[in-house]
Amino acid sequence: MPADTPTSLPVPESAVPAEAVAPLIRGVGVLRELTEAGGTLSPSALERATGLARSTVDRITSTLARMGYVRLDGRDAVITPRLMELGNAYLAALRLPALLSGRADALADELDESVSLAVADRDGIRFIHQATRRRAMSLSFRIGDLLPAERTAPGPLFASEWTDADWRAWRERRAADPEDRGFPAVPPRELPAGEGEFEAKAAQAARDGWALDDQLIEPGLVAVSVPVRDPRTARIACVANVVSHTSRHTATDLCETLLPRLRATVAEMERELASTPDPDPGPPPSGSATWIGAAKNELGREFIESLARGLTVLTAFGEGRAALTLTDVARATGLARATARRALITYEHLGLVRQQPESRTFGLTPRVLSLGFPPLSRTTLPRIAAPHLADLSARVRESTALAVLVPPGSGEGAEIQYTARAVSPRIMGVDIRTGTRLPASATSLGRVLLADTEGSADSDRVRTQGYALLDEDWENGLRTIAVPVRDRTGRVVAAVNVALHAAGRTAEECVAEILPELRLTATRLETELHAASHFTRVPLL
Repeated sequence: MPADTPTSLPVPESAVPAEAVAPLIRGVGVLRELTEAGGTLSPSALERATGLARSTVDRITSTLARMGYVRLDGRDAVITPRLMELGNAYLAALRLPALLSGRADALADELDESVSLAVADRDGIRFIHQATRRRAMSLSFRIGDLLPAERTAPGPLFASEWTDADWRAWRERRAADPEDRGFPAVPPRELPAGEGEFEAKAAQAARDGWALDDQLIEPGLVAVSVPVRDPRTARIACVANVVSHTSRHTATDLCETLLPRLRATVAEMERELASTPDPDPGPPPSGSATWIGAAKNELGREFIESLARGLTVLTAFGEGRAALTLTDVARATGLARATARRALITYEHLGLVRQQPESRTFGLTPRVLSLGFPPLSRTTLPRIAAPHLADLSARVRESTALAVLVPPGSGEGAEIQYTARAVSPRIMGVDIRTGTRLPASATSLGRVLLADTEGSADSDRVRTQGYALLDEDWENGLRTIAVPVRDRTGRVVAAVNVALHAAGRTAEECVAEILPELRLTATRLETELHAASHFTRVPLL
């Protein structure tokens, strides 16, 4: 459970190991540029940002699209929630979000302030959990965002454990980037820090056992942090951080009123870490090598096999699989040892994997979160669904929609609310606006949703067959068919439908022709929803 400790700056391009996989380095570079751009870039913009040839960019995005990590939307490449499975592998292996996020959320509710958990990433800090408050003035940081240590409350605490080499690396970075342009999550530094100021804060944090951010990032933002220590090593595993605004708390007030409660919560967190046994290894990914081979046969030169294999290596890690040997990685992915070894060498060079020489094992670093996680960590179900609905509508040439139950949520009087849609290209099509509410029992969407919460004969039939079909029940000439969308626990949280004029297809044709396409769409949507909701909350509206 220990966090990544700071190391030296990334090695220059000339020091790339001879056995590193060049296509993997280029692919990771493309994902990082997409992440820093908010998730969307055109091929020409990627060409400029990465310095790669356009043909190389096209092959990389084609490969990422085949893996489900990128969607090619017109002229743009757009990262998809499925890419979060890479960051999920790190967070699952770390275990800290799963063990501590509940207590962080409870503290946020109690204090009515934002609470976060952060780990060290070299000479920066990276968030692994956020419990934010919904206000006009609210925290904009996301899970995976990287901040310079010297401009945060957690930073001095992590720096209190730095070695001389770590301090040298920090000073080199500060000299090379005095305005913090390498940290897109924070505004550029306007005033230089005083000589020795951060060193003094780190020493003070070591003495006090807590640290303060008094408007270091931007005016008005204040925060206080307390370290959560690994019971096995007594080193800092992560830092719990309470963030507020000077309109609510001054820095002094933050320490006097909120710090005691934060310390009490951290004590509970440390007891949780001490009492929780190590988990049994979960199932590793399966069939990766076979799938990659099939994709190469399908796409030919447009599919970069070495990039796909390399990215698969990251998913070998997870809960109970935080430290893996080379043999473990090869076995988990189905890759040859030589292939897995070259990928791990590449990731060490990129700072995504760290090797423990004494145990001959490898582990992921927080830097894996730089591959798409921040812009995706605040997605919503309607955003996830939108491209899938558009694709479904184009395939069946009919209108499609996503809906959820709204209060009272079940039984008589329950309603559905349309949250996303795609309109048919036909001259006469169904056009129900997003936000519209309708009685749940009068719609196929509602009957699918009600079937998960009540036990009527109609609900039993819908549950058994896995869909609801309404034939001109709500409006003459309107025929609709809907299927459920389930969350990671199997609970039905939404429904997706196709609506058409009854003259277009018979009820039997809807079941034979449209239902398979609907189910395919629901499966694709669920895959992305499950990836996005593993360590983040995905709002349904």
